[in-house]
Amino acid sequence: MPDRASAKRPLRERRPPGAAAASPAVPAGARPASPTRATGGRTPAPQRLGVRKTYKLFIGGAFPRSESGRSYPVTGADGALLAHAARASRKDARDAVTAARAAFAAWSGATAYNRGQVLYRVAELLDGRAAQFTAVSVQNEGLSAAEADRAVAAAIDRWVWYAGWPDKIAQVAGSANPVAGPYFNFSVPEPTGVVAVVAPAGSGLLGLVSVLAPVIASGNTAVVVASEAYPLAAITLAEVLATSDVPAGVVNVLTGFAAELAPVLAGHMDVNAIDLTGVGAAGVGAAGVGAAGVGAAGVGAVGRGELERLAAGNLKRVFAADEDWAAPPSPRRMLAFTEIKTVWHPVGI
Repeated sequence: MPDRASAKRPLRERRPPGAAAASPAVPAGARPASPTRATGGRTPAPQRLGVRKTYKLFIGGAFPRSESGRSYPVTGADGALLAHAARASRKDARDAVTAARAAFAAWSGATAYNRGQVLYRVAELLDGRAAQFTAVSVQNEGLSAAEADRAVAAAIDRWVWYAGWPDKIAQVAGSANPVAGPYFNFSVPEPTGVVAVVAPAGSGLLGLVSVLAPVIASGNTAVVVASEAYPLAAITLAEVLATSDVPAGVVNVLTGFAAELAPVLAGHMDVNAIDLTGVGAAGVGAAGVGAAGVGAAGVGAVGRGELERLAAGNLKRVFAADEDWAAPPSPRRMLAFTEIKTVWHPVGI
């Protein structure tokens, strides 16, 4: 017969082997265990706030702030603030031209094979950061993940395509000319010099690559005015260029308002050519162009006609071609920024 002590002892619940014990019920009015006790004495980490970035310019291989200290907000397709981009001034544009001019002799004088290898290295780095470019395209341009993947893949393939051209341009555009006399006569393409490029406003990466790669593939140096509304791809590309084999000053990237920067570059006496593809029929700075509101900033609209008039001051080459960036590329853009030099040389002397 069990004793009284064992009779008062509660029976233990029998559990299958390996089963965890049930949590004891919390009596009414009692305070539950604190999170610190539940986590073994560790306080759970608070949720981090996003780090808002203010991106800089890319001039002469460095990342300076705008000399004016200005910046403007970059928003996503949903209107959310993504970052701030430097708003380049006229002096920044002049500094970029100076850097491009200083780099021109060495870049144009490099062997075509070397330039092709340098461009191919950029494609390798682009491919390694494809996921970042895809995320930037989704956030800044509002593309779907599939659309962004296709655009980034096309941009990488396009850069590879232009990387194969530097040692082939002379064969395509050059010639040995038959003449009636004891002379060798041959024509060879040479780079124009410093080229200003107004990037397409509606294509952050693929459009930018499509107008920039042919300029430097043919031996020119470039000053690029990035898309106002979608500058994040251009800034990220500048980071790739800074860590690649591209010499300092060969590519210079300005962010800001094209209506403020394009006239300065079009009228600059040390710029040899300008690509106005990014200047639409309504011009730059017109209503609806750019997300930062250039009209409110006091910068009026500037059309192609006005920019062409400014470019005539030193007989700049002017090129503008509205294209479907998803279409296959052609050598036309490279040849637009080359000049044909014809050489006569006597035979037998």
